[in-house]
Amino acid sequence: MRRRGALPFAAVALAVTATFLSTGAASAEPANKEQLLGSWTQTDEGSQSAWLSAAGDQGQYAEYGFDWSTDYCSYSPDNPGGFAFSNACARHDFGYRNYKALGAFAAHKSRLDSAFYEDMKRVCAAYSGEQRTSCDNTAWYYYKAVSWLGSAKAQDGAAHAA
Repeated sequence: MRRRGALPFAAVALAVTATFLSTGAASAEPANKEQLLGSWTQTDEGSQSAWLSAAGDQGQYAEYGFDWSTDYCSYSPDNPGGFAFSNACARHDFGYRNYKALGAFAAHKSRLDSAFYEDMKRVCAAYSGEQRTSCDNTAWYYYKAVSWLGSAKAQDGAAHAA
């Protein structure tokens, strides 16, 4: 009789252990999440290109639980004066939202704002003369706005104004 009781107990113990382990593994994020986030939020063009590619194939990164939501340039025009800043604003949102979720926003905010500015300057590089000057000036004002307003809003936990 002793053997019959031992077998079902062992089977139940294994089933409970397997369920617990599979539940824990399913909810865990990949260990390299912050490293990948960092690679997509640098100031250089390669980082911007990598993020644009990833944003176009978000399903490939579903296991990371990234927040891809964006309101683009918030309360400012996404394409002021015809300058296409919407992707720069979307990447900026991505960085802000995901570093806030990791509790590491303050350590990365300055770089995120600089990456935003560099993204806009790359847009401006396609222009010349007065259009280039106008684009560069607009990019500077957008950058200064997020540098200042992003800090103020980050302090009260609200979403940033990009």
